[in-house]
Amino acid sequence: MPDTPRPDPTAAPTTRGVGSTYRVQVRPGFDLDATAGLAGYLADLGVTHLYSAPLLTATPGSAHGYDVVDHRAVNPELGGEAGRRRLVRALRAAGLGLVVDIVPNHAGVAQPAANPAWWDVLRRGRSSAYADWFDIDWDRGRLLLPVLADTPDALDDLKVVDGELRYHEHRFPIADGTGEGGPREVHDRQHYELVSWRRGDSELTYRRFFAVSDLAGLRVEDPAVFDATHAEVLRWAAAGELDGIRVDHPDGLRDPAGYLARLRAAAPDAWLVVEKILEYGEELPDWPVDGTTGYDALPAVCGLFVDPRAEGDFTALDARLNGRHTSWQDLTHATKLAAATRLLAAELTRLAALAPDLDPQATREALAELAACFPVYRGYPPVGARHLAVARAEAGRRRPDLTATLDAVTAHLRDPEHELAKRFPQLSGAVMAKGVEDTAYYRWSRFVALNEVGGSPAHFGVPPAEFHRAAAARQVRWPAGMTTLSTHDTKRGEDVRARLAVLSELPGRWAERVQDWMARAPLSDPAFAHLLWQTAVGAWPVERERLHAYVEKAAREASVSTSWADPDLAFERDLHALVDRMYDDPALHAEITAFADEITPAGWSNSLGQKLVQLAMPGVPDTYQGTELWENSLVDPDNRRPVDFAVRRELLARLDGGRRPAVAADGAAKLLVVSRTLRLRRDHQELFTSYRPVAAAGPAGAHAVAFDRGGAVAVATRLPLGLARSGGWRGTTLSISGNSVTDVFTGRVYSGSELLLDDLLSTYPVALLAPTDSVEAAA
Repeated sequence: MPDTPRPDPTAAPTTRGVGSTYRVQVRPGFDLDATAGLAGYLADLGVTHLYSAPLLTATPGSAHGYDVVDHRAVNPELGGEAGRRRLVRALRAAGLGLVVDIVPNHAGVAQPAANPAWWDVLRRGRSSAYADWFDIDWDRGRLLLPVLADTPDALDDLKVVDGELRYHEHRFPIADGTGEGGPREVHDRQHYELVSWRRGDSELTYRRFFAVSDLAGLRVEDPAVFDATHAEVLRWAAAGELDGIRVDHPDGLRDPAGYLARLRAAAPDAWLVVEKILEYGEELPDWPVDGTTGYDALPAVCGLFVDPRAEGDFTALDARLNGRHTSWQDLTHATKLAAATRLLAAELTRLAALAPDLDPQATREALAELAACFPVYRGYPPVGARHLAVARAEAGRRRPDLTATLDAVTAHLRDPEHELAKRFPQLSGAVMAKGVEDTAYYRWSRFVALNEVGGSPAHFGVPPAEFHRAAAARQVRWPAGMTTLSTHDTKRGEDVRARLAVLSELPGRWAERVQDWMARAPLSDPAFAHLLWQTAVGAWPVERERLHAYVEKAAREASVSTSWADPDLAFERDLHALVDRMYDDPALHAEITAFADEITPAGWSNSLGQKLVQLAMPGVPDTYQGTELWENSLVDPDNRRPVDFAVRRELLARLDGGRRPAVAADGAAKLLVVSRTLRLRRDHQELFTSYRPVAAAGPAGAHAVAFDRGGAVAVATRLPLGLARSGGWRGTTLSISGNSVTDVFTGRVYSGSELLLDDLLSTYPVALLAPTDSVEAAA
């Protein structure tokens, strides 16, 4: 096997020199040493940097690391500081760098004893040295901890053991001098009060991550808190052991712009990207960062492979299945309002108290309505006044009875120095996330391939011209922002979405099929049933237990026929019975399999096309663990399943040995596209310095999307079923500059400026062209 050229590991790193990343969910079951073992494979794949999940000490047993409990050290369950150093050495030996995820917004408090700062706050209350670390409303009395069972006698299970209060597996500190008497007497003397878990959403006295009471909000706007919670990560950056930082959930912060300015000043040479989710048409604020984590690129790329002409058919199907027309605007307003008034009721109460001159109940309703009508996640006072104006107008239309209160509240929100103006954006962002991402996306089942983080389900597909405009703008404004197709937070994997996009090319066939299945295997919630059938077809053959786990989570998130707080066991039995029928009814199982088999080849074409576009377009492309082969992941925790890296190593070695795989079930064709594109970008950065759309001329020109990055030309097939129905490319050509180019996927050399797509795309539905004298290392 020929050696794969790698970067010089002794070369000095360039400022923010991250060319591409590979995301690994480092966790107790796949620790830092296991991750270090991937270094050679990742270098061979062509990435420049490992991109890790959070590494600081998390809640014991955490499978994700976003619940940091101690910012001073690397998680011992991952291998601790020694493991991190071994990882850095392994990466350097392979010529790779490191990008790490950090979590400034919140800390894990599910196990108080594991979090020294939280434990001290519980023990000492407002006198704790850490009292100002957490966003606690101390004026409302004792700190409420929603951990008890919802029974009147729950406190009877309290015990005093080893100088601590114990409630089953939960441990809590006892303040000095308060340990005399029975457990309930001791409890009543503490700075905290244990209450029913149901009271968390309505009465909690500390800011949370969304509605997760186990994650307490941090006040990183305080320089002392920033310094204490970032010192370790910044030490790595200062030592040259960290090249990039991914900032989780900046919208939860009181002052994201101020925080990012402080972080940039502390790590001036780091590649810095933020998990900012932009709504359709929204621009990233002018922050001192390199860009977002790619959720804005995801829908633009995936939408290219959805046929916009099918929107009317799917809208009509949705109405037939549900017996009514569903408005996305009205649906999301309802789910956001419910999130504000139920899940986030405690936060709403806290904000309403910041306008003591107004009626409390009317203020609560006005704030909830404004949050429900806010068109983006949040504003950044004083920036974003137009979004507030849109929200005020819509709130007034929906609630004219609140006109006076809306005016008064809006006046406060327009004053950037008012405390309400500083806190409301934290609420509106949480309302959007819980109301839309975590609820509406599971209720709106018109076409679930579009129901993705950063997406806009109401916008059906992305025409090539729209994509080219967005890509050209990205090249100018955010050329170093991340691009992605799959993350640990996406609702379904990229290849599931790619297969579901095929349904937009046969809406009549799908309508006939799904209506028949729903009639033969009915469910009382037809909207959810449509989501289930689409999911099954998109991921088929998905293991039975995985589909069971998915549908239970999805149905509870939808909160229509069942929910997390109040599960409807009868509905869930029917739901699981339907899933079992998909596998146990021979006729039904055969029909699902046959339909999935029918659309799979076109799905593979879409997968290769969207992957090439994402990897080659402007930005820093990320590959989520395992997605260099086909993968049919659903929502977390399904997308954190173990990855078989041995299979991937073996397939890559066979490709490097000269194999040119067919587009088939083993996914080797996708690995070819990923590795050759990443290698070309790494080894020939000069070919990826600009952006120019390349038009295809001929009868099938609409089925090609192509662009020139400054020497490298990416070509992808879109809407492959329609292309086949119309007779193929039929002489359609592509005009390129240059006399001799090589397709790095096939090794074929082309001369001349006019390329026949019948020839160029005869082996694969994609091509990546580069000057022949530049591609030997990547081919």
